[in-house]
Amino acid sequence: NDKRPLLNALAMGSVSIPPPASLLRPLETPQRLLSGPGPSNVPPRVLAAAARQIIGHMHGEMLEIMDDIKKGIQYAFQTQNNMTLAMSGPGHVAMECAIFNTVESGESVLVAVNGIWGERAAEIAERIGARVNTIVKPPGGYFTKEEIEQALVEHKPVIFFLTHGESSSGVVHPLDGIGDLCHSHNCLFLLDAVASLGGSPILMDKQGIDILYTGSQKVLNSPPGTAPISFSDKKMFHRKTKPLSYFLDMGWLANYWGCDGKPTRTYHHTGPISGFFTLRESLAILAEMGLENSWNRHKEVAEHLHKGLESMGFKLFVQEKHVRLPTVTTITVPPGYDWREITVYAMKHHNVEISGGLGPSSGMVLRVGLMGYNSNKANADKVLEALREALKHCHKSKV
Repeated sequence: NDKRPLLNALAMGSVSIPPPASLLRPLETPQRLLSGPGPSNVPPRVLAAAARQIIGHMHGEMLEIMDDIKKGIQYAFQTQNNMTLAMSGPGHVAMECAIFNTVESGESVLVAVNGIWGERAAEIAERIGARVNTIVKPPGGYFTKEEIEQALVEHKPVIFFLTHGESSSGVVHPLDGIGDLCHSHNCLFLLDAVASLGGSPILMDKQGIDILYTGSQKVLNSPPGTAPISFSDKKMFHRKTKPLSYFLDMGWLANYWGCDGKPTRTYHHTGPISGFFTLRESLAILAEMGLENSWNRHKEVAEHLHKGLESMGFKLFVQEKHVRLPTVTTITVPPGYDWREITVYAMKHHNVEISGGLGPSSGMVLRVGLMGYNSNKANADKVLEALREALKHCHKSKV
C-alpha cells in the first residue's frame, strides 16, 4: 500500500504556524554613513570577500587563510607573539577570553575604570571568583603612572586591565612605561584596543603589553564577529586550573590556529568562515596602507572634525588634546538639547549615524566615529552638516 498520501496529510496537518510574511519578502537594508562608535561601513573589497563561497573550516586552504590572518594581526599589533589568532566572536568574546585564560579564582586583579569597558572587565573577573580591585576616573579621565603604581603596590594583582581607547568617553590612554611598571610588580598588562587598534599607535612588544585584543568592526572595517587577540607566554600554560570556558580555552584554540607547535590541528569548533575571509582582506588593506599612514590619517581627520565642531560652537568632551581618541570623538551635549532628538534627526534627514553616550557617559555626550574606510574629511563634513542642521531644527529648551 502506498502510504505517501497519508504521510503528506499528517505532515500538512501538523504545521499550525504559517511562514512569517516578513520572510517571504526580499531583504532590504538602508544606505547609511555609520559614523557612530562602531560598526563601521564595510569597503567593497571586504564585502566581495564575504560573498565568496565558503570552504571547509579544516581544509588546507582555510588553514592557510588563518595563517595569513595570524601574520596580519602580528603586523597590526606589532608583535612576534606566536600565540596570536582571531576569536570567533565580537570584541567582548576576546575580553572574556583574555580574562578567563589569565586569571584564576582567588587571584587579585586590578582594573582601571574610566568608562563602561573597565566596568565590564571588572564584572567578568568578579564572576570567575577573582578579587577585583579598581581605580576609577569619571568619563573623560585617564590615569597617571603614579596612580597606577600606587594601586599595584597596594593590591599586588596578577593582571592589570586598561582600556586604550575608551569609546564611551573618547579617551585614548597613554601607554609608554605602563608595561614596564606592571612587570616590575610581577603583574601582566592586559590592554583593550577595540576602539583604537589601527587608528592610534600601539606597539605590543615594545610597550610591554602581555595580552592585547581588538574587534573586527571598527578601524579594520570587517563585519562584527571576529576578534584579533595575542598573548605573551608569561602565564598562559602555567595555570593551576583549567579555564572556566571550554570554548575560550586557549589550550584548544592554540592548536586550532597552529600556535602550539603540533604537526596537526584538531577540531575545536566551526569558525566563522566568511568572517575569516573578510578579516583577512581587512588586514591586507591595513598592511598595504601601512600602520603609520593609518595612524596619521585618523589623526588628521579627527583634527579636521574637531576644528569644525568648535567653529560651530560645540564643546569637545575630552579637554586635553593629547588624550583625545582619534577614532571616536565625544561631544558634550549642547545645553538645552535632547541628545536623542539630535541623533534621530541626523539619521532621518541625513542618513548619518551619531550615537549618544554609553554607561557612565550616558546623557552626557554625542559620539562620532570615523574609522578606517570611513576616516576621511568628506565624511567628517557630512557629520558636521548633519549636526549643523540638527541644531537648527531640534527643540531647544530653556536651561
